[in-house]
Amino acid sequence: MSKTILVISSSPRKGSNSELLCDRFIEGALKSGHHTEKILLKDCKIGYCIACEACRKNGGKCWQKDDMNWILEKMHKADVLVLATPVYKSCMCAQLKTMIDRMFAGNPTLINKEFYFIATAADSKRAIESTMESMRGCTFALRGSKIMGEIYGANALNPGDIKSSPAMEEAYQYGLHA
Repeated sequence: MSKTILVISSSPRKGSNSELLCDRFIEGALKSGHHTEKILLKDCKIGYCIACEACRKNGGKCWQKDDMNWILEKMHKADVLVLATPVYKSCMCAQLKTMIDRMFAGNPTLINKEFYFIATAADSKRAIESTMESMRGCTFALRGSKIMGEIYGANALNPGDIKSSPAMEEAYQYGLHA
């Protein structure tokens, strides 16, 4: 069965290791006949959530006129969401955190989604674990959401370091079987 897969790469770096893993995931998904789309958060303008809760009164629409509104629309239409981040100080990057905070507007209607998480770091897998834990947290308020896989791209400091990592094949296989 063909699925709609939305891949969101949050690295501010062009050609980053996390984006390379996203591309590899997409290769596998396309081979299986899935429809995929990739969003690069570095190309988007997303304001911070200010906790005004206007979205609760506006049917899930934030008053801010930025890219998050169309990103949420794409999230609603997707069966699978892939969130990717580089690890900075044992945390996800600010671009992904800002987007996740703004997902609050969509919480009541972002239901029954499958999630895959990708994180890359210069350090070992241990450094990635705290990032994965916070990424898992973004699914708690989303009814029926399931975490289907996590890809740890460890020991990848410089752009392209990930190419020789087993994470490349893991990303492909997750995409293939999404």
